Amino acid sequence: MAVSDLTVPGRTLVMGIVNVTEDSFSDGGRWIDVDAALAHARELVAAGADMIDVGGESTRPRPGAVRVEADVEKQRVVPVIRALHEEGIKTSVDTMRASVASAAAEAGVDLINDVSGGLADKEMYAAMADSGLPVCLMHWRTVQFGSAAGSADHGGDVVRDVHERLAQLSDAALKAGVSADNIVLDPGLGFAKTPQDNWALLKALPSFLEGEFPILVGASRKRFLVAIREDRGVESSPLLADPATAAVTAISAQMGAWGVRVHEVGVSRDAVDVAAAWNAGLEYSGGLNATGSYTNGKGN
Repeated sequence: MAVSDLTVPGRTLVMGIVNVTEDSFSDGGRWIDVDAALAHARELVAAGADMIDVGGESTRPRPGAVRVEADVEKQRVVPVIRALHEEGIKTSVDTMRASVASAAAEAGVDLINDVSGGLADKEMYAAMADSGLPVCLMHWRTVQFGSAAGSADHGGDVVRDVHERLAQLSDAALKAGVSADNIVLDPGLGFAKTPQDNWALLKALPSFLEGEFPILVGASRKRFLVAIREDRGVESSPLLADPATAAVTAISAQMGAWGVRVHEVGVSRDAVDVAAAWNAGLEYSGGLNATGSYTNGKGN
Protein backbone atom coordinates (compact mmCIF):
# COMPACT_ATOMS: atom_id res chain seq x y z
CA MET A 1 0.00 0.00 0.00
CA ALA A 2 1.10 3.57 -0.69
CA VAL A 3 -0.22 7.04 0.11
CA SER A 4 -1.58 7.17 -3.43
CA ASP A 5 -3.93 4.30 -2.55
CA LEU A 6 -5.50 6.49 0.15
CA THR A 7 -5.52 9.72 -1.85
CA VAL A 8 -8.94 10.94 -2.99
CA PRO A 9 -8.86 11.91 -6.68
CA GLY A 10 -9.77 15.53 -7.25
CA ARG A 11 -10.12 16.66 -3.65
CA THR A 12 -8.65 16.71 -0.18
CA LEU A 13 -9.11 13.63 2.02
CA VAL A 14 -11.21 14.08 5.17
CA MET A 15 -9.95 12.19 8.22
CA GLY A 16 -12.53 11.93 11.00
CA ILE A 17 -11.28 11.76 14.59
CA VAL A 18 -12.39 9.09 17.06
CA ASN A 19 -10.73 9.54 20.44
CA VAL A 20 -11.05 6.34 22.46
CA THR A 21 -9.80 8.20 25.51
CA GLU A 22 -10.97 9.50 28.87
CA ASP A 23 -9.43 12.97 28.61
CA SER A 24 -9.17 14.32 25.06
CA PHE A 25 -9.62 18.09 25.05
CA SER A 26 -12.93 18.31 23.14
CA ASP A 27 -14.66 14.95 23.53
CA GLY A 28 -12.83 13.01 26.23
CA GLY A 29 -14.74 9.99 27.51
CA ARG A 30 -17.55 10.07 24.95
CA TRP A 31 -16.17 7.24 22.85
CA ILE A 32 -14.17 5.25 25.42
CA ASP A 33 -16.55 2.30 25.01
CA VAL A 34 -15.79 0.24 21.89
CA ASP A 35 -19.40 0.14 20.73
CA ALA A 36 -19.75 3.89 21.20
CA ALA A 37 -16.51 4.48 19.29
CA LEU A 38 -17.70 2.29 16.42
CA ALA A 39 -21.07 4.01 16.29
CA HIS A 40 -19.38 7.41 16.17
CA ALA A 41 -16.98 6.26 13.46
CA ARG A 42 -19.90 5.11 11.33
CA GLU A 43 -21.59 8.48 11.86
CA LEU A 44 -18.46 10.25 10.65
CA VAL A 45 -18.28 8.05 7.57
CA ALA A 46 -21.93 8.74 6.82
CA ALA A 47 -21.15 12.46 7.14
CA GLY A 48 -18.40 12.15 4.53
CA ALA A 49 -15.21 10.97 6.22
CA ASP A 50 -12.81 9.07 3.97
CA MET A 51 -10.78 7.67 6.87
CA ILE A 52 -11.16 7.34 10.63
CA ASP A 53 -8.21 8.30 12.84
CA VAL A 54 -8.38 6.18 15.99
CA GLY A 55 -6.43 7.30 19.04
CA GLY A 56 -6.16 5.80 22.51
CA GLU A 57 -3.96 8.39 24.23
CA SER A 58 -4.68 12.09 24.68
CA THR A 59 -2.10 14.80 24.05
CA ARG A 60 -4.38 17.56 25.35
CA PRO A 61 -2.50 20.57 26.72
CA ARG A 62 -2.26 20.02 30.46
CA PRO A 63 0.54 20.32 33.03
CA GLY A 64 1.96 17.16 34.52
CA ALA A 65 0.47 14.93 31.83
CA VAL A 66 0.99 11.21 32.39
CA ARG A 67 0.92 8.84 29.45
CA VAL A 68 -1.33 5.78 29.48
CA GLU A 69 0.22 2.32 29.51
CA ALA A 70 0.89 0.67 26.16
CA ASP A 71 -1.42 -2.25 26.91
CA VAL A 72 -4.25 0.13 27.78
CA GLU A 73 -3.72 2.03 24.55
CA LYS A 74 -3.81 -1.22 22.56
CA GLN A 75 -6.99 -2.37 24.29
CA ARG A 76 -8.64 0.90 23.32
CA VAL A 77 -7.68 1.15 19.65
CA VAL A 78 -7.17 -2.36 18.28
CA PRO A 79 -10.79 -3.62 18.61
CA VAL A 80 -12.08 -0.43 16.96
CA ILE A 81 -9.60 -0.64 14.09
CA ARG A 82 -10.26 -4.34 13.53
CA ALA A 83 -14.03 -3.88 13.44
CA LEU A 84 -13.86 -0.90 11.08
CA HIS A 85 -11.43 -2.75 8.82
CA GLU A 86 -13.85 -5.67 8.62
CA GLU A 87 -16.54 -3.20 7.55
CA GLY A 88 -14.31 -1.86 4.78
CA ILE A 89 -13.70 1.50 6.47
CA LYS A 90 -10.19 2.94 6.11
CA THR A 91 -8.44 3.80 9.37
CA SER A 92 -5.33 5.39 10.75
CA VAL A 93 -3.92 4.86 14.22
CA ASP A 94 -2.86 7.91 16.23
CA THR A 95 -0.02 6.57 18.36
CA MET A 96 3.53 7.33 19.45
CA ARG A 97 4.29 3.71 20.34
CA ALA A 98 5.83 1.13 18.01
CA SER A 99 4.07 -1.74 19.76
CA VAL A 100 0.66 -0.09 19.30
CA ALA A 101 1.43 0.72 15.67
CA SER A 102 2.39 -2.91 15.02
CA ALA A 103 -0.74 -4.23 16.75
CA ALA A 104 -2.86 -1.81 14.71
CA ALA A 105 -1.15 -2.98 11.51
CA GLU A 106 -2.06 -6.56 12.35
CA ALA A 107 -5.66 -5.44 12.93
CA GLY A 108 -5.83 -3.93 9.44
CA VAL A 109 -5.03 -0.24 9.90
CA ASP A 110 -4.23 1.71 6.72
CA LEU A 111 -1.94 4.46 8.04
CA ILE A 112 0.27 5.05 11.09
CA ASN A 113 -0.10 8.60 12.39
CA ASP A 114 2.65 9.51 14.87
CA VAL A 115 2.40 13.02 16.33
CA SER A 116 5.96 12.71 17.64
CA GLY A 117 7.24 12.10 14.12
CA GLY A 118 8.84 8.85 15.26
CA LEU A 119 10.86 10.44 18.06
CA ALA A 120 8.93 9.23 21.11
CA ASP A 121 9.80 5.55 20.56
CA LYS A 122 13.16 4.50 19.15
CA GLU A 123 11.53 1.43 17.62
CA MET A 124 8.88 3.36 15.71
CA TYR A 125 10.70 3.87 12.42
CA ALA A 126 11.49 0.15 12.24
CA ALA A 127 7.86 -0.70 13.01
CA MET A 128 6.71 1.68 10.29
CA ALA A 129 9.09 0.13 7.77
CA ASP A 130 8.10 -3.42 8.74
CA SER A 131 4.42 -2.62 8.32
CA GLY A 132 4.83 -1.40 4.75
CA LEU A 133 2.01 1.07 5.45
CA PRO A 134 1.70 4.79 4.76
CA VAL A 135 2.81 6.91 7.71
CA CYS A 136 2.28 10.49 8.85
CA LEU A 137 5.14 12.27 10.59
CA MET A 138 4.24 15.38 12.57
CA HIS A 139 6.34 18.26 13.88
CA TRP A 140 6.35 18.60 17.65
CA ARG A 141 9.34 20.18 19.36
CA THR A 142 9.28 19.17 23.03
CA VAL A 143 11.51 17.75 25.73
CA GLN A 144 8.82 15.33 26.90
CA PHE A 145 6.16 13.82 24.66
CA GLY A 146 2.77 13.63 26.32
CA SER A 147 1.19 17.07 26.55
CA ALA A 148 1.05 19.66 23.76
CA ALA A 149 0.94 22.47 26.32
CA GLY A 150 3.19 25.52 26.21
CA SER A 151 5.30 26.80 23.37
CA ALA A 152 8.70 25.60 22.24
CA ASP A 153 11.71 27.62 21.16
CA HIS A 154 11.69 27.51 17.38
CA GLY A 155 14.82 29.58 16.99
CA GLY A 156 12.97 32.74 16.05
CA ASP A 157 11.55 31.31 12.82
CA VAL A 158 8.87 28.68 13.30
CA VAL A 159 8.38 28.10 9.56
CA ARG A 160 12.05 27.39 8.98
CA ASP A 161 12.19 25.18 12.08
CA VAL A 162 9.21 23.10 10.97
CA HIS A 163 10.62 22.70 7.46
CA GLU A 164 13.99 21.61 8.82
CA ARG A 165 12.61 19.24 11.43
CA LEU A 166 10.17 17.60 9.02
CA ALA A 167 13.07 17.05 6.61
CA GLN A 168 15.02 15.38 9.43
CA LEU A 169 12.05 13.18 10.34
CA SER A 170 11.44 12.06 6.76
CA ASP A 171 15.14 11.36 6.26
CA ALA A 172 15.19 9.20 9.40
CA ALA A 173 12.14 7.27 8.23
CA LEU A 174 13.66 6.72 4.79
CA LYS A 175 16.92 5.48 6.30
CA ALA A 176 14.93 3.01 8.41
CA GLY A 177 13.32 1.58 5.28
CA VAL A 178 10.05 3.50 4.98
CA SER A 179 9.26 4.01 1.31
CA ALA A 180 9.20 7.59 0.03
CA ASP A 181 5.74 7.03 -1.44
CA ASN A 182 4.49 6.06 2.03
CA ILE A 183 5.25 9.36 3.78
CA VAL A 184 2.84 12.17 4.68
CA LEU A 185 3.96 15.19 6.72
CA ASP A 186 2.05 17.31 9.24
CA PRO A 187 3.31 20.74 10.40
CA GLY A 188 1.86 20.10 13.87
CA LEU A 189 -0.52 22.99 14.40
CA GLY A 190 -1.24 23.53 18.09
CA PHE A 191 1.60 21.38 19.39
CA ALA A 192 3.86 23.54 21.59
CA LYS A 193 3.16 26.53 19.35
CA THR A 194 1.81 30.01 20.02
CA PRO A 195 -1.19 31.37 18.11
CA GLN A 196 1.27 33.44 16.10
CA ASP A 197 3.30 30.32 15.29
CA ASN A 198 0.19 28.52 14.06
CA TRP A 199 -0.95 31.39 11.86
CA ALA A 200 2.57 31.78 10.47
CA LEU A 201 2.56 28.10 9.50
CA LEU A 202 -0.84 28.38 7.83
CA LYS A 203 0.27 31.49 5.94
CA ALA A 204 3.31 29.52 4.80
CA LEU A 205 1.29 26.42 3.90
CA PRO A 206 2.05 26.78 0.15
CA SER A 207 5.76 26.33 0.90
CA PHE A 208 5.00 22.98 2.56
CA LEU A 209 2.67 21.91 -0.25
CA GLU A 210 5.47 22.54 -2.75
CA GLY A 211 7.63 19.94 -1.01
CA GLU A 212 8.25 16.29 -1.84
CA PHE A 213 5.63 14.80 0.47
CA PRO A 214 1.85 15.23 0.83
CA ILE A 215 0.65 17.41 3.72
CA LEU A 216 -1.97 16.67 6.37
CA VAL A 217 -3.46 19.72 8.15
CA GLY A 218 -4.76 19.17 11.67
CA ALA A 219 -6.24 22.41 12.99
CA SER A 220 -9.54 21.08 14.30
CA ARG A 221 -10.77 22.71 17.52
CA LYS A 222 -7.25 23.84 18.42
CA ARG A 223 -6.83 26.58 20.98
CA PHE A 224 -5.75 29.17 18.42
CA LEU A 225 -9.06 28.68 16.58
CA VAL A 226 -11.08 28.87 19.79
CA ALA A 227 -9.42 32.27 20.27
CA ILE A 228 -11.04 33.60 17.11
CA ARG A 229 -14.37 33.92 18.93
CA GLU A 230 -12.69 34.96 22.19
CA ASP A 231 -11.00 37.85 20.42
CA ARG A 232 -14.35 39.41 19.58
CA GLY A 233 -15.85 38.76 23.01
CA VAL A 234 -18.41 36.07 22.22
CA GLU A 235 -18.96 32.63 23.69
CA SER A 236 -16.16 30.25 22.80
CA SER A 237 -15.26 26.60 23.23
CA PRO A 238 -13.60 23.83 21.21
CA LEU A 239 -16.98 22.78 19.79
CA LEU A 240 -17.80 26.35 18.79
CA ALA A 241 -14.53 26.43 16.84
CA ASP A 242 -15.92 24.05 14.19
CA PRO A 243 -16.82 26.89 11.76
CA ALA A 244 -13.28 28.28 12.11
CA THR A 245 -11.98 24.76 11.53
CA ALA A 246 -14.05 24.54 8.35
CA ALA A 247 -12.56 27.82 7.16
CA VAL A 248 -9.05 26.42 7.61
CA THR A 249 -10.19 23.24 5.87
CA ALA A 250 -11.56 25.15 2.88
CA ILE A 251 -8.43 27.26 2.41
CA SER A 252 -6.08 24.31 2.94
CA ALA A 253 -8.04 22.21 0.47
CA GLN A 254 -8.15 24.99 -2.10
CA MET A 255 -4.36 25.25 -1.82
CA GLY A 256 -3.96 21.52 -2.35
CA ALA A 257 -3.53 19.86 1.06
CA TRP A 258 -3.56 16.06 0.86
CA GLY A 259 -5.81 15.71 3.88
CA VAL A 260 -7.43 17.40 6.86
CA ARG A 261 -7.96 15.83 10.28
CA VAL A 262 -11.22 17.00 11.89
CA HIS A 263 -13.70 16.26 14.67
CA GLU A 264 -16.84 17.60 12.95
CA VAL A 265 -16.78 15.92 9.55
CA GLY A 266 -19.93 17.24 7.86
CA VAL A 267 -18.97 20.91 7.65
CA SER A 268 -15.37 20.12 6.66
CA ARG A 269 -16.50 17.68 3.97
CA ASP A 270 -18.66 20.47 2.57
CA ALA A 271 -15.59 22.72 2.70
CA VAL A 272 -13.35 20.34 0.75
CA ASP A 273 -16.11 19.73 -1.79
CA VAL A 274 -16.48 23.49 -2.29
CA ALA A 275 -12.72 23.80 -2.74
CA ALA A 276 -12.73 20.95 -5.27
CA ALA A 277 -15.55 22.55 -7.24
CA TRP A 278 -13.82 25.93 -7.07
CA ASN A 279 -10.59 24.48 -8.41
CA ALA A 280 -12.41 22.52 -11.11
CA GLY A 281 -14.21 25.56 -12.49
CA LEU A 282 -15.77 24.70 -15.84
CA GLU A 283 -14.62 21.11 -15.37
CA TYR A 284 -16.90 20.70 -12.32
CA SER A 285 -19.07 17.65 -12.97
CA GLY A 286 -21.68 18.10 -10.23
CA GLY A 287 -24.58 20.46 -9.74
CA LEU A 288 -27.18 18.43 -11.62
CA ASN A 289 -29.83 19.41 -9.07
CA ALA A 290 -28.76 23.04 -8.77
CA THR A 291 -31.47 24.40 -11.09
CA GLY A 292 -34.99 25.60 -10.40
CA SER A 293 -36.32 27.64 -7.51
CA TYR A 294 -36.40 27.00 -3.77
CA THR A 295 -39.06 27.75 -1.19
CA ASN A 296 -38.34 27.46 2.53
CA GLY A 297 -35.26 25.39 1.79
CA LYS A 298 -37.09 22.88 -0.38
CA GLY A 299 -36.52 22.59 -4.10
CA ASN A 300 -39.46 22.81 -6.50
